[in-house]
Amino acid sequence: MRDRGGAASLIRWMPAVFVLIWATGFIVARYGMPYAPPFTFLLLRYVCSIACFAAWIAIARVRWPQTRAEWLHLAVTGVLMHGGYLGGVWAAVKAGMGSGLSALIVGIQPVLTAIWLSAFGSAAHRVSSRQWLGLGLGFAGLVLVVWRKLTEGSAGDTANAVNLAWAVGALLCITAGTLYQKRWVAPCDVRSANTVQLIAAAIVTAPLAWLEPEAMQWNAHSLGAMAWSVLGLTLGGSSLLYLLIQRGAAASVTSLMYLVPPTTALMAWLLFGEPITVTTVAGIALTALGVALVVRSPTRTANS
Repeated sequence: MRDRGGAASLIRWMPAVFVLIWATGFIVARYGMPYAPPFTFLLLRYVCSIACFAAWIAIARVRWPQTRAEWLHLAVTGVLMHGGYLGGVWAAVKAGMGSGLSALIVGIQPVLTAIWLSAFGSAAHRVSSRQWLGLGLGFAGLVLVVWRKLTEGSAGDTANAVNLAWAVGALLCITAGTLYQKRWVAPCDVRSANTVQLIAAAIVTAPLAWLEPEAMQWNAHSLGAMAWSVLGLTLGGSSLLYLLIQRGAAASVTSLMYLVPPTTALMAWLLFGEPITVTTVAGIALTALGVALVVRSPTRTANS
């Protein structure tokens, strides 16, 4: 009984650990950006991750996608969810956006998804009055934070037309990738699926990396950022998500995702001194509450 209790406790904590790992992705971007051009770094990250996944797949004898359609759909999601999303976030941070703000902007992805499903999905996906309230609160919170960054931002923590464009592009890519995957990607092993996605992301990232004039500077910061990006984020995060889905805890991950922006903001304050003002806290709180209202499942009846 003790072993079962320990296993249940571990499973219960896994979603929170996953959110913490996800939040570090924005921190790693800020940590490594002074020493690396964004697309060159990401290309190297993809290549290293592909090599690690390939070894894992060979050892575990994981099945690859079987049809051209499966490969194509996975490639499209890879371009959007890896190439476009990560490329946009890293380029935004390179252009001076702080980790907290980039996480906050991308963190409204569930809101855009809800709007799209309400407009183009079935009647079951219609946005409720509670969700519309959440949309309004989330937008108001984002405006609060972005406005302060536009007028009072410090070095390495500002908002301007360039980095906002990159961040919004990342938001659109992760939203489109999520919707595309929901509609077209058939269930398959997460390891082989991730590998196909990473290959597609590497192909579209390579020309952008080749055009970057800045050289990669290898030091403790850039090596640490690369190691954590590959082992912690790509392999560790993907593996943890795989375990959560297999154990039926994926819904818990969705319900906790709105905690990523405040978690990232706290990490950025501790590591980089990115200021957390009353306006920032109010904006993050409003955005978190808004997203929580949008993604929260309807209350179940007693008989359900």
